Amino acid sequence: MESEGAPYFKSFSMSGFFEEVQRRKVYRVAAAYVIAAGFIIQIGSAVFPAWELPNWALRLVIALLLIGFPIALILAWAFDVTPEGIKVTPESSAVSHRRRNIAVLGAAGVIVSAAAGFFLLPPAVAHKVDKSIAVLPFENLSDEKENAFFADGIQDDILTNLSKIGDLKVISRTSVMGYRGKGPNVREIGKALGVSTILEGSVRREGNRVRLNVQLINANNDEHIWANNYDRDLTDVFAIQTDLAREVADALQAKLSPTEKAQLSHKPTENREAYVAFVQAHDLNVAYEDREKLEKAEKLYENAIRLDPKFALAFARLSQLESWIVHSFDPTPARREKARALAQRALELQPDLPEAHLAMGFSHYYGDSDYAAALNEFLIAQRGLPNESEGFLALGAIQRRQGRWGESTANLMKASSLNPKDGWILQNLAINYEMTRDFASANKTLDRALEINPNLFGIWEIKAKVALEEKGDFSVAEKALAILQSAATSPDLHAKLSIGRVTLLVLQRKFAEAAREIENIPDAVIAGSPDGLCSKYSLLGVIRKVLHDDAGARQALLKARSFAEQRVKDDPSNAGAHSQLAETLACLGEKDAAIAEGMRAVEMLPESKDAFEGPSITESLATVYTIVGDKDRAIELLDGLLARPSTVSVPMLRINPVWDPLRADSRFQALLDKYAVKA
Repeated sequence: MESEGAPYFKSFSMSGFFEEVQRRKVYRVAAAYVIAAGFIIQIGSAVFPAWELPNWALRLVIALLLIGFPIALILAWAFDVTPEGIKVTPESSAVSHRRRNIAVLGAAGVIVSAAAGFFLLPPAVAHKVDKSIAVLPFENLSDEKENAFFADGIQDDILTNLSKIGDLKVISRTSVMGYRGKGPNVREIGKALGVSTILEGSVRREGNRVRLNVQLINANNDEHIWANNYDRDLTDVFAIQTDLAREVADALQAKLSPTEKAQLSHKPTENREAYVAFVQAHDLNVAYEDREKLEKAEKLYENAIRLDPKFALAFARLSQLESWIVHSFDPTPARREKARALAQRALELQPDLPEAHLAMGFSHYYGDSDYAAALNEFLIAQRGLPNESEGFLALGAIQRRQGRWGESTANLMKASSLNPKDGWILQNLAINYEMTRDFASANKTLDRALEINPNLFGIWEIKAKVALEEKGDFSVAEKALAILQSAATSPDLHAKLSIGRVTLLVLQRKFAEAAREIENIPDAVIAGSPDGLCSKYSLLGVIRKVLHDDAGARQALLKARSFAEQRVKDDPSNAGAHSQLAETLACLGEKDAAIAEGMRAVEMLPESKDAFEGPSITESLATVYTIVGDKDRAIELLDGLLARPSTVSVPMLRINPVWDPLRADSRFQALLDKYAVKA
């Protein structure tokens, strides 16, 4: 049966159509268009990267050329170019159905363009360069030890320059230093660090001449992208670093902003001795758990500043170190003021120095707990250090204090991607998971950190806490103590381990053994910790009380009270010091004073102000209420802590003796059952 449209198609003559296409010179126009388009694409492929245009620009040009092809065919059909100008092509008497012919011609053009696009566009997409790089430690080919630091300085400055280029992904220093002298396969390094290119090289210094050999290597196939030699005077070392950073950026097709170009040209110091001291300090500064090394770094930074009083970067890094010491070891007003003054001087010397803003941010953060001011400085620093993991770590640290846990975790993950071998970043990320009770992610992150360094105190400490908070499992803590005891190298770590051992024994209810252990800890060993002596004697008082040694308990608690009061006097703005005093007063039976001190601590650091440390202050107040017999308030506070991010968990509430006074209360048991189901 014949359809209604059949006569229409019968009237169409393909031979007549092709004759008309030839008469109207459409073939000639199509051939010219293809040749011109191919030439444009070839030129664009070479020129666009050199002009630092984005990859999508070339794809856009190709797409426009493909769209233009059927349009060109239709125009060639409709018009002729004559000596008198462009005119409409006269219709042939032999061929009719003008609209149908144009439609067929346009469809043919679209089909050809689509087929061409299938082959042209994927190569354009594939042309995109993976702009990620790791700068490995440079080999020192000189004999003098000082020149080894000099080689480190060149590598570090090249890395720092590259890290300020926002169009690149640059792995931070901590993660690359572990590859010094090991010489593993470049592909393995690239895979471990998540980069596509590796920069490696060597430095030789002879008198006042410096020779630098470098190679940029494709980490995917171990092929050299380019190699270069620099042989210049010692005074030109910063110029070498600038030139090299620019060549790497060009090779990876990274676009530099005017600000980034200016930063690459800046010399941190003209003084070679100051520069070497700075590099030595920088090497020691990463030992954040070792106060002895940090104090050596402090002296080296101070020497660099003495040698060059205009060394802004040295002022900034020393300020940041002082803030860390405030946070971890010495939270005194004098140390805080020193950190602030150094950061301020760095900004006066170089107002646009990102590291100076980072230092000022840490001064606000660790020195004043002024999170809004710190966040503002960290944002400025991060814009100038787009590849520096410290900036993202700082942002993540502030955001979790603001209760923005998702954003905090995202920034900590970004920091880890830029510095995948840094255990400190992984430790902070694991703490986020711990407080949000994502114990599976916490353990996975902690295991990654332990693969990097199996003896990190902070990592084992959190791993032990996670095991207790998740399952009430003591075995991980016992393993951690055994490993760290054999690896501890400083008095501070020995002190922490001793107190940790006693705490574990208390949780296991081995009170007699805990008493013997804690009495064998010399005061001098833990005196350096801000709360060391108070922790020792308050813990001893609690243990003695459980062992029914009331006289011994009171004697220990009075000592703890004395140390706690002195700590509050020395650092009156420290909420943790007030909480410690409150718990000691509660154990001494001074109910009203204990509650008042605990309330004062909560008012100083409420969870609304600090969602990170605030919960521990709230938990301390719940402890006070439990000790003095106010079960209602204690259970109410614990209910809130279990409902939001904190380190309070059902297993810990079950095993910790401090909560024993609540166990006979049915409401406490109901609370445990309620959150055990949720978990």
